[in-house]
Order: sequence, then structure tokens, then C-alpha cells
Amino acid sequence: MAGIPHDHYEPKTGGERWLHRRLPVVGLMYDTIMIPTPKNLNWMWIWGIVLTFTLVLQIATGIVLVMHYIPSTETAFASVEHIMRDVNGGFMIRYLHMNGASLFFVAVYLHIFRNLYYGSYKEPREVTWIIGILMYLLMMGTAFMGYVLPWGQMSFWGATVITGLFGAIPFIGESLQTWLLGGPAVGEYTLTRFFSLHYLLPMILAGLTMVHIWAFHTTGNNNPTGVEVRRGSKEEAEKDTLPFWPYFVIKDLFALAVILAVFFAVVGFMPNYLGHPDNYIEANPLVTPAHIVPEWYFLPFYAILRAFTGEVWVVQIASFVTGGIVDAKFFGVVAMFGAIIVMALAPWLDTSSVRSGRYRPMFRIWYWLFILDFFVLMWCGAMPAEEPYATISLIASAYWFGYFLVVLPLLGIFEKPLAQPATIEEDFASHYAPAEGSTTSAATPAE
Repeated sequence: MAGIPHDHYEPKTGGERWLHRRLPVVGLMYDTIMIPTPKNLNWMWIWGIVLTFTLVLQIATGIVLVMHYIPSTETAFASVEHIMRDVNGGFMIRYLHMNGASLFFVAVYLHIFRNLYYGSYKEPREVTWIIGILMYLLMMGTAFMGYVLPWGQMSFWGATVITGLFGAIPFIGESLQTWLLGGPAVGEYTLTRFFSLHYLLPMILAGLTMVHIWAFHTTGNNNPTGVEVRRGSKEEAEKDTLPFWPYFVIKDLFALAVILAVFFAVVGFMPNYLGHPDNYIEANPLVTPAHIVPEWYFLPFYAILRAFTGEVWVVQIASFVTGGIVDAKFFGVVAMFGAIIVMALAPWLDTSSVRSGRYRPMFRIWYWLFILDFFVLMWCGAMPAEEPYATISLIASAYWFGYFLVVLPLLGIFEKPLAQPATIEEDFASHYAPAEGSTTSAATPAE
């Protein structure tokens, strides 16, 4: 699909023309910053800049931490204490990095939920959605490996539990687990490998971020109506859009400033609120914590992993059909990764011709139940693996899969959507046009 018609960069001086013929980097930056953007975007479109800032923050603080961290089971815990106590500003750098991971996942979950509500995964943005899910998986891998590096009790036992999941894969599991650990158990080589990957994966994530931005700059941004920008001519496109600079840049920077004010308040006054106290105890393979839990952003999928025990009939059927190859542990691993895969398949599972949830009354009910389901799974993931949490986790897991595999396909058949505006310009005028007799112009959308 061709991009939205707009003015492109034209070099004016001899130096600009010389550079543009050899390396059109200025033109690329101009086209990026001046891209026509639907004028009716609301405040849920701020999470892109928050994610970009947080990625830069994590890389920058990570580089500083690496200068003082020693990836060895003998010295890792002590080197983190050295950073906290002896390095100038080290405690602040570590707290920024540690809480930056939480900000990263808060922003990415809100970004994903916004896309699911407004149908941003639908044609022509399927590839953009898939790239985003791949970025999310990379974030999860990077965060998990980073959580192991302090070499506290929860780091060690969390690594033991999660890497043990790979051992559940039939036939190749044991070899795969040994390769991942670098040996028969979590130890020196595991820490070294996780350290190198924790340093490498953010660089890949940065590259995918550029591809992600390039993808939606090609297809154009979605918007709350789901109606596409008119592309017949530059004049028509200008009625539906505004340049990204200065309108949306200033709006995004204001939102970023507000979010960072909250973030720095957390870092300054309650930096360990989202952490686990056991991780300030050095790793001890001989002492198992009473309750092993991952970081909060993994909890929903951890609950899905634990929900499918040997007593669940689906697991029993799968085990019977496969002759015992698929046991409860392996089924839980498949369910955990399957929960992300079904989300990635949303562009093909959602059969509705209407993109935005704003005009889908039945969809909104199921969608908000899905959001509630996410938080129920998060709560269950933090609880012990016992009743009633096991049953609640199983019900919530069933709804997660049911939402994508049953609800979305059927809604496209049975739902009667509301009338949509014909153009973005019409929607903008209906919300933000000045009152009759007013001499002031329309305000920036604040929905």
C-alpha cells in the first residue's frame, strides 16, 4: 500500500544536495518527523514514545552497570552490592534500570491493549502487529535474563524453574536444557550466558523498533475510528491528518513528562516496591524459598503455566492420545507460549469488518472481560499453587484462549456494529469543532 501523500524533503543548499545524493539521512529524518498523522488520535497513542524512551534508558543505564558488574557466581552478588554502596550514583543507576523494566512492561501492556481495542492489528497492519509481538517476546527474554544477574535467591530459583520448563519438551528437552544452562544445573556458565544475551537482545530489540516504526510509517497510523486516511490526493489527506511535528511531538512529550514524574517518584521513594525481598539474599542452591514467584509482568503467563495440572481433563486426554509424551508440565509450557501465539494471530482470528471497538457494542463487553481476566491471572500467578487459586487460574486461562479462538471469530458473524463516520475529518469535527458562534479554533483531541 502506498504511503499517505505528503510533501517530501527537498534539499536546498549545495551541501544538502551533496549529502542527499550519497546518504539521504536528512530526508529520512524529515519524512519521519513530518509524517501525516490522523488528527483524531487520543491519549492512548502516547505509549510509543514512552517505550522508545524506556528502551534508550535501559540501554544507557545497562552500559554503566556493566562497567562494574562481574558475571560470576562467586562475585555477582557482591558486585551488585558494590554498585549500590561504593559506585558514585550507583544505587540510582541500578534503581533506574530495575524500575525501568517495570515501566517498559506497563507501557507495552497498555500499548497492546490499545491495539486490541482499536483493531490496530487488522489489515494492512498485520506485519506491524507481528513485529510488535516479536519485540514483546524479546522483552520478556531480556527481562528474565536480567532478573537472574543479581544472583539473589529469587534469581537463582527463578532461573531453575524457568529453564526446567525446556526439559519438559519431548525427546530434545534434556539436551536443550543442558545447552541453555551450559551444564547440568544453574551455575557459572548459566550466569555468563544469560549476561551475554541480556546485553545482546536489547540491541536486536532496538533494530526491531526501527523496523516497527518503518512498518507503520508505510501503512500509516491507525486511529480511534479505525477509518483510514483518504489517500486519493494530498489535499484530501491533509483534511484527515496533521504533521507529526509539532502537534503530536509536543503532546507526546507532555505525556512523557507526566509519566516520568511518576516514575522518578517511584524510583526515589519506593524503588523496591515491585521487587522481591528474597533477592537481597545471596543465591543458595541448598535453601529453597517458600514461594517462588517471577516479576509481576510475567505473572499472568506464570498462572497459565501452572493452571494445567495432571488433574485437568484436557491434559489427561492429551497425555492419553500421545501415549504419555505430553504430560502436565509440557502441556503447561505449550499453554504459556500458546497464550502469546493466539494473541499474535488476532489479525486472522478477528473476523469483523469493523476495526475499532468504539463501534462494536458486543465486542466491548468481551474485551473488558478480557482485561479483567488479565488482572485475575496476574493475581493468581502471585498466589501459591493451591486451591482456590488453581481453579481460578484454570477458568481465567480458558477465557484467555476462548477470547481469541471463539469470541473474536464469532463476533464477526453475530455482532451488529454501530455506524462509523465516513472520514477522520468528520469524526474530528463532531468531537472538537468550535461551538456555533465561537471564534476559537478546535482544540487538540483530549479524549
